[in-house]
Amino acid sequence: MTWLVPLPVVMPLLGAALTLLFVGRPRAQRWVSLTVLSATVAVAAALLVRTSLDGPLVVAVGGWVAPLGIVLVADQLAALMLVVSAAVTLCVLVYSIGQGMADGNEETPLSVYHPTYLVLTAGVCNAFLAGDLFNLYVGFEILLVASYVLLTLGSTETRIRAGTTYVVVSLLSSLVFLIAIGLVYAATGTLNLAHLVDRLDALPDDVRLLLQSMLLLAFGIKAAVFPLSAWLPDSYPTAPAPVTAVFAGLLTKVGVYAIIRTETLLFPGGRSADLLMVAALLTMLVGILGAVAQSDIKRLLSFTLVSHMGYMLFGIGLTTAHGLSAAIFYVVHHITIQTTLFLAAGLVERRGGSTALDRLGGLARLSPLLAVLFFVPALNLAGIPPFSGFLGKLGLVQAGVADGGPLAWTLVAGGLLTSLLTLYAIARVWNLAFWRAPHADIPAADATVPNVSDSDEHAGTMLPRLMTASTAALVVFGLALTAVAGPLFNVSTDAADDLLRRTPYVEAVFPDGAP
Repeated sequence: MTWLVPLPVVMPLLGAALTLLFVGRPRAQRWVSLTVLSATVAVAAALLVRTSLDGPLVVAVGGWVAPLGIVLVADQLAALMLVVSAAVTLCVLVYSIGQGMADGNEETPLSVYHPTYLVLTAGVCNAFLAGDLFNLYVGFEILLVASYVLLTLGSTETRIRAGTTYVVVSLLSSLVFLIAIGLVYAATGTLNLAHLVDRLDALPDDVRLLLQSMLLLAFGIKAAVFPLSAWLPDSYPTAPAPVTAVFAGLLTKVGVYAIIRTETLLFPGGRSADLLMVAALLTMLVGILGAVAQSDIKRLLSFTLVSHMGYMLFGIGLTTAHGLSAAIFYVVHHITIQTTLFLAAGLVERRGGSTALDRLGGLARLSPLLAVLFFVPALNLAGIPPFSGFLGKLGLVQAGVADGGPLAWTLVAGGLLTSLLTLYAIARVWNLAFWRAPHADIPAADATVPNVSDSDEHAGTMLPRLMTASTAALVVFGLALTAVAGPLFNVSTDAADDLLRRTPYVEAVFPDGAP
């Protein structure tokens, strides 16, 4: 079933081309996008099942075998990331369609939005399946070029300014990554990940450390790891709600995925473990302290996004199967929950006219459904039992306690403190936006005010059904992660074991042995 491997990349690219042919026909564009992403979810699920049963699946693009040709590799980690990312992008697409229909397509011009969105999806999938460093770089560039367009939709001054910052930071990280790729090739003569396993092990320690540091720097910027995260809270909140949601859910996780892949496959042994754990602690604390200080829901969620990247680095830095398994589980959880919260924030802006906490109030009474759609994923993000956020953090705490080192214990304490501060930040949003008396600017439920876009100054009285339904679907998906936490932890544990052993990946690419 190796023919399934390239489909998550090929189908969105073909879909993007097809939607360009349907410019001016928004209904056709919508159906193409929905069909392509639904098929991508199905293919990703099939890949997850096959890799769980048969191990990694490999396709040599163009028939050129490794290490000369480009290979796409789907192992359990890549397949799991494909399933979650495809499901999330499908839900966000439905949300954006609902927003475009309600707004008269002013915020999401369909002739531009759909092909760009599908190209972004193809870039994300290509990054997950890349079997060599340069193809990983190509995946990053595809999704980044698409993200430049999506971030500046509407061409407002604020979005252009934020987009400029995002472009500059992204180009810097891409430049660092490209330099690292050149150094790796100069030192080893190959860029194939499976081929690099033996080649890098044979290099002097100082050369390996330089290459590792360059790759970590590039991926750290993309993953918004402190102190390389200052750009994110200023960039993401300015975009339309669905764009912000998919950025928050997926783009930083591609950077985390790249860190997991390279640290386990190319640089095992934990030489960077202490650095990763220190970065994890600082990312947690600085991010959550920034969130506590915010008075706008979108910026607050952007800072929690930065903060919770630290949990994933915590698991990676432990360099144990238990820690890595918990980190993978937390990545899946965070993609889902963070996306859901940003979609809910878009609904808050539509119903309340703003995401500024000093202009909101009484939303729990004015829109009980919206209150539920925000409250459930907010508790999940804070790690309240029995949600998946609690289970993921519990796995990380157990892995830290099992490690027993002073740095691991410090991170356990830092993780618990971050979780408490997250709960405080979320409770503050709930009290000010949902629980207190309604603000004078918010119309009552029976007021006659037309639905308007999230960039306008006044609130709407009704929430569009598609936007509400897609957000509710992600809320249910987040709850389902709790229901299937046992099997999901089994998958993440198997993926972590294969990553640390390295041999399943290498043998799948080179069944007759590496040249």
